[in-house]
Amino acid sequence: MIKFKQKGDFKKAMDYFSSVKDLIGKETTLHMYGLKGVQALQSVTPKDTGETAKSWYYKIVQEGEKVKIQFCNTNVKDGVNIAVVLQYGHGTRNGGYVEGRDYINPAIQPIFDEMANKIWKEVTKG
Repeated sequence: MIKFKQKGDFKKAMDYFSSVKDLIGKETTLHMYGLKGVQALQSVTPKDTGETAKSWYYKIVQEGEKVKIQFCNTNVKDGVNIAVVLQYGHGTRNGGYVEGRDYINPAIQPIFDEMANKIWKEVTKG
């Protein structure tokens, strides 16, 4: 005859699975906002060739207990990130200056506001 005896409970395992479930839910939400942010940035990026607009991407970075979304652009010419130059302006070869245009902040702010509202609702729901 074979007998099994169990002592204790599965609290540690259940806590672990609960934290994994929460993390997956949070990460899925962050990916959704990452995609929304990329779409917003692509739609407002000045388009000469369109290269800068289609070079947006996001990444989710976890630093200890903090998780953040970073929006990045890979269009670099001669060591200069074109998205940054469009945002802040740049000098020209003949000594002139091309003024930047704030296109990033107005595009991404509604995404941040939506995230903040969603988080606030989660925190305050009873």
